[in-house]
Amino acid sequence: MIDSFLEIVKDHVSYIHQIFKLAKADLVKTYRGAALGWAWAIIKPAVTIFVYWFAFTIGLRAGKDVNGYPFFLWLIAGVMPWFYMSEILTSGTDTIRKYSYLVTKMKFPISTIPTFVSLSKLIIHIILMIIVILIFIIMGYPPTIYILQMPFYMLLMFILFTIWSLFSSLLSTMSKDFGNLVKSMVTAVFWISGILWNPETISIVWLKKLLMLNPVTYLTTGFRNCLINKVWFWEQPKRLLYFIIITILMLIIAVWAYKKLRKEVPDVLN
Repeated sequence: MIDSFLEIVKDHVSYIHQIFKLAKADLVKTYRGAALGWAWAIIKPAVTIFVYWFAFTIGLRAGKDVNGYPFFLWLIAGVMPWFYMSEILTSGTDTIRKYSYLVTKMKFPISTIPTFVSLSKLIIHIILMIIVILIFIIMGYPPTIYILQMPFYMLLMFILFTIWSLFSSLLSTMSKDFGNLVKSMVTAVFWISGILWNPETISIVWLKKLLMLNPVTYLTTGFRNCLINKVWFWEQPKRLLYFIIITILMLIIAVWAYKKLRKEVPDVLN
């Protein structure tokens, strides 16, 4: 296990420049050929957010202010990070298959493929969060000093979901059923993770603590802490500890899968 982990680290260090170049190439490839090009990176999230806002505010009339902020701002503060997470949860399972030629023809390190794909999605996420901050400013709610911890939450999110992408893409390469199973569970994760509703309002203590074990809930709440709740990450040490433990467990599982499957992947892809 330790040898496999060190091999993964070594591959990332040795191919660091190629990882950034391939992340850029993946980004360009995603929007190449579309008439509106890069605009789709903004249009798709904008349409989705409008639908959620309309359903909750106009339809269900449930869009009340949260901590003195309009529901719309509370909504986009949590939904924007979800776009990155959902993208990695779904497309992350197909990364090795998508770039199979790197494995079969170029002998590119398998462990680095999910990394550059995740990195390309992170770039879009950063752009979207900058837009979110601008919307806050335009609506008269400029960011406070708590915004300084946003890169910390971005880093946590990138690390966890890149590890997940490595694990899931390895298993999906061996079995397409696993990839289909993951994609079918994304909607369930979305609705139970407190993205469209405030998990802080749960009155049942044990259920609230259980929900905070969900890394998606922790990250979503973290971004809202930066923009709305005004809470530093060190003020919730137990939640951070739970997240770190889950990340470490995910890393152990991913390294185990890499150790078991890395030699079989090229044969399966050929």
